[in-house]
Amino acid sequence: MEQQLIFVIGPPRSGSTLLMRMLSSHSQIYSRAEPHLLTPLAHLGYFDSVDAAPFDHLQAAQAIRDLVAELPRGEQDYLAACRAYTDLIYERILTARGKGKQFFLDKTPANALILPFLSKLYPGAHYVVLTRHPAAVFSSYANSFFDGDYEAARRFNPILNRYVPAMARFLRERAVPLVQVEYERLVQQPEAEMRAVFDFLDLPFEPGVIEYGSHEHDSKGLGDPISVDKHTRPVTASVERWADELAQDAAKLRIVREMLETIDDADLQTWGFPRASLLLPVEHAARQTGRPIPTPSALDRFRIERRILRLLRHAVHQRAWLAAMVRRVRLYCDVLLRG
Repeated sequence: MEQQLIFVIGPPRSGSTLLMRMLSSHSQIYSRAEPHLLTPLAHLGYFDSVDAAPFDHLQAAQAIRDLVAELPRGEQDYLAACRAYTDLIYERILTARGKGKQFFLDKTPANALILPFLSKLYPGAHYVVLTRHPAAVFSSYANSFFDGDYEAARRFNPILNRYVPAMARFLRERAVPLVQVEYERLVQQPEAEMRAVFDFLDLPFEPGVIEYGSHEHDSKGLGDPISVDKHTRPVTASVERWADELAQDAAKLRIVREMLETIDDADLQTWGFPRASLLLPVEHAARQTGRPIPTPSALDRFRIERRILRLLRHAVHQRAWLAAMVRRVRLYCDVLLRG
């Protein structure tokens, strides 16, 4: 199945449903909404674990790691077992629902948070990585699921701080075959962007994929078809909408600034949005309305805390012994907090 799998990697509200609809409009690509097949596997205890579970997840994690260590090929045998499970499900659903199509497309946003596991499990699959202006992603997320309450959205899931670094590292390392798609260019120049994607997939470009609304799509399951169902082809209305909103609301702009401040410059650069020009669309929108854009203090408490935390994180990455000690302390804390 590995050669027949396409993974669209992108955070929630990045336009991934739009891209999935366009790709699955091709005569050789089948997709269904967000199977979430791989994320539970990644957290069974060998590669990562959950904070709580209806079983003793700490004992299970240790037991799985000990068990894998005794397998003849260790981690490779464990990956083969995981792959046998996912291969069968992907193959059966493609056969049952794909109407003879060659590829199965998995568009699960949370896959972006398990990329080290996913790239080991399927190093030969096809990865289409979708990026969008980080502020636009969070604006859409807060407005779609929290009725515009940015603070509630951040408390529930600070998606920028989770997805941007994870995907940036994946893009830089390029351990697997991938192509990067920028949302803004996708909606403004859909044919050029999709031609590049199909070249990467070694499939002929079919002009009909742009008019995704004229095709039948399997929309059962999780996903976000609400916005994409309003149109039949890509539209540019959302490209600058977020900037207009932030230019008119200082509180929302402050929250976005605080989230962006915790993201490394290199990660923003990899996404295609250097920090120096990150909020220029907001400044432009403010000038259009005649309002000055609020500027934060250079030494406010939040920035001081963020800088200290970034220095500590850098120290942990630089010293293997310190990283090992931190992991051990975390394990002890997890055990003590088990109840």
